[in-house]
Amino acid sequence: MSRQMRSSLAALGCTLVLACAPPANERTDGAADGAAAGEIEADHFLASRPETLNWGWFPIDKEPVLRIASGETVRVQTLTHVGATQNEDPVEFLTGLGVPREEILDDVTDFWASREGRPREGRSGHVITGPIHIEGAEPGDMLEIQVLDIETRVPWGVNSTSGRGGVFSPSYPGARDEDEALDMPPARHLIRTGEVDGREVAFFSPDIQVPLAPFMGILAVAPDPVVGEPGVTVPGVQGSRPPGAFGGNLDVKDLTAGTTVYLPVFHPGALFYAGDGHGAQGDGEVSGTAIEQSLTGVFRFVVHKGITIPAPRAETPTHYLIMGIDLDLDRAAREATRLVVKFLVEQKGLTPDRALSLASIAVDFRVSEVVDLTQVVTGFIPKDIFLER
Repeated sequence: MSRQMRSSLAALGCTLVLACAPPANERTDGAADGAAAGEIEADHFLASRPETLNWGWFPIDKEPVLRIASGETVRVQTLTHVGATQNEDPVEFLTGLGVPREEILDDVTDFWASREGRPREGRSGHVITGPIHIEGAEPGDMLEIQVLDIETRVPWGVNSTSGRGGVFSPSYPGARDEDEALDMPPARHLIRTGEVDGREVAFFSPDIQVPLAPFMGILAVAPDPVVGEPGVTVPGVQGSRPPGAFGGNLDVKDLTAGTTVYLPVFHPGALFYAGDGHGAQGDGEVSGTAIEQSLTGVFRFVVHKGITIPAPRAETPTHYLIMGIDLDLDRAAREATRLVVKFLVEQKGLTPDRALSLASIAVDFRVSEVVDLTQVVTGFIPKDIFLER
């Protein structure tokens, strides 16, 4: 990420948390917490090493890789699964896609070498960093995660397409037997990223540039897995593909730097996880992937005692984000509406009928993702409609 972009995002984070610390450092090879001007200082650094990474699930009994106090900040490195989880040697695989050898992180090759012996049953494909134990968090509390900064670690990402993937998969909830398959072979698209006129972009083609808006597709606390629930086929194992009340693979593209995310707590210490970095994504993520890219995030964690929320929610400088999650997209929209009404009643003092009226005339309900088994519809409540008194 460019220094100018980091500075602007840092300023945005400061408006939410009232104060930001002076710059900190990080090397891009993942070996240590290095030095670079313009970055936000963090109290702790968590590298993406084999011992801090999890493959496709959220362990509920793993020894925390970091313990912090409420209010502290952590710089967290994440790895994309692309190049780290396939059977082929990662250097051969990634250079075959066009990635220069010097742009392949040592963390990728080290994790790939460690994958043998890691159990796979009931797990998904993401590479996830954690867990972080936040002192004082208990079941029934709420964890606030302030996203202070998100940076790209490498100048490339990969998007995958297939005529039978994403919304065109035969297993997609809306699929019908009579649907005609798209005539395209499976493909992986290497997408270079870099800076143009002070902003970071993806060079999709010689005449198409997509602005980068990096975010973590996965922000989660340790879940309470129940066999039969989405993504749970093995006792105690929550696969990382479907999001849920614990957060997880939300893929809400608006959770960029300057956003605050709220998750319910199910286990002592909350046990926070992050991963599935995306350089850019459209609402829906219709091919099944975004620009899958290794990122580093800086987060502040705050425990709110005795505050219970039923599902993930977030806020940006301009909107409250209320998420409805369900296997069925229609049901997800219904749940998002129900939770928006609940929020407006509890937080803004409206009666239920007035809350539903406001939801219908002022709240945008957007499809955030539709390709991860459970589907996410997010209600965007504009903050500027509420006049200060």
